[in-house]
Amino acid sequence: MGRRDDDAFEAFVAARSADLMRTAVLLTRDRGHAEDLLQTALVKAYRRWSRIDGADPYPYVRRVLVTTAASWRRLRVTQEIVSLPAFDAGTPDVTEAHAERDRVAAALGTLPPRMRAVLVLRYAEDLSEAATAEMLGVSVHTVRSQTVRGLARLRTVLAAESQGARAAGPVIVLEEF
Repeated sequence: MGRRDDDAFEAFVAARSADLMRTAVLLTRDRGHAEDLLQTALVKAYRRWSRIDGADPYPYVRRVLVTTAASWRRLRVTQEIVSLPAFDAGTPDVTEAHAERDRVAAALGTLPPRMRAVLVLRYAEDLSEAATAEMLGVSVHTVRSQTVRGLARLRTVLAAESQGARAAGPVIVLEEF
């Protein structure tokens, strides 16, 4: 690849890696796996960078990310156990600020991978039904039915959780991710 392509790739990564990381975290439910997934997707995109058509390569790289996540799900048999670092009292406590987001992310994790991908692409990535269907290689009707079923399951899981814990505050919707 030429220097011009390298510069374009670096500029793309600098501009869009945060968006791709958010999508990866929502797909994997684990920041460490999300970082690995994003790196793998970027390596795959880099190898084909000179052949990527269009003014905005983001949809292509996002598709690589989603399809790689799906294949990882099939291949991963065991899960790593990671020990968390000790809590640093010098940093501000943001537990409450992230608690609701974690609840929604955990509820997303209860969904099957395809249904989760549909909801992440529709609401976190703000794709249309047609674009989501094209990206996942399914019909628009499948996207609609998976969206309706997925949102119903999320409501059920979140309602059961808040009834058990009587959490204060409104339920956060996916658009806030």
